[in-house]
Amino acid sequence: MIERAKIRLFVDEPLREGQTIPLERDKAHYLFGVMRQAVGDRVALFNGRDGEWTAEVSHAGKRNGVLTCLGQAAPQLDPPDLWLMFAPIKKARTDFIVEKAAEMGASRIVPVLTEFTNSERVRVDRLQAHAVEAAEQCGGTFVPEVTEPEKLDRLLADWDGARRLMFCDEALVGENKPLSGEAGAPWAILIGPEGGFSDAERKRLHGMESAVSVSLGPRILRADTAAVAAMTLWQSALGDW
Repeated sequence: MIERAKIRLFVDEPLREGQTIPLERDKAHYLFGVMRQAVGDRVALFNGRDGEWTAEVSHAGKRNGVLTCLGQAAPQLDPPDLWLMFAPIKKARTDFIVEKAAEMGASRIVPVLTEFTNSERVRVDRLQAHAVEAAEQCGGTFVPEVTEPEKLDRLLADWDGARRLMFCDEALVGENKPLSGEAGAPWAILIGPEGGFSDAERKRLHGMESAVSVSLGPRILRADTAAVAAMTLWQSALGDW
C-alpha cells in the first residue's frame, strides 16, 4: 500500500493506477485556493467503491485541475447494513445528525415525517454534501445515501420484516433493556421528533414483529443527542466496533 495523504476528496470517477481525475471549479478552489496545494503535491481520493487512493496534482489552475492516481492507500471499508431514520429538526441540528451518522457507520440516512415532526423542509442535496464532508474528514471510504423524506406510516407499511427496527421510545426512559440480535443482519434505527412519537405510532411500532423498543437511559435526550446515543448503543452491541 502507498502512503496515505492528509487532504481527502470524494470523487465520482473510478480509481485505478494512472487514472486521471479532472477537478471542477469548487474542488479546484478548495485544493489550490484554500489548501494551497500545487503541482506535485499529493491528495487522498475515494469514491465509495474502490477504497482510498493517493493521487498527485498534475495540473493546478484557478478554475480547474487534474489529479493522477498513483496507487491504493487503503482498501474499501463498507459500513454495516444499518439505516438511520430520524424526524428532521432545526437546520443545524439536522446537519449534525447527518454528519455523525456518516462518521459512525450508517449505510443509509432516511429523514422521516411523523405526526409530530416540527420541520418538513429538507434539502437532501445539502444533507448529502454534509455526509460527503463527514466521510472526507473522518477517514472513511464510504458515503451513506441521504434519501428523500418519507412519511413514517408509509415506510412502516412497506417494511421488510428481514430488517430489524430499533426504535428509541421515550416512554421507556430508565428501563434497562439490552439490545441483542444477529451480528451482520440488516438493521435500522428510528429516532422520533422533539415531541416524541404519537400514541398511534408507538402502538404500531410495538406491534411490529421486527421492531425492538429501547431506552437511551434515565433522561429524555434531544433528538440529535439521541441519534448519537442510539448509534453508539447499536454499534457496541451489534456493529463493527
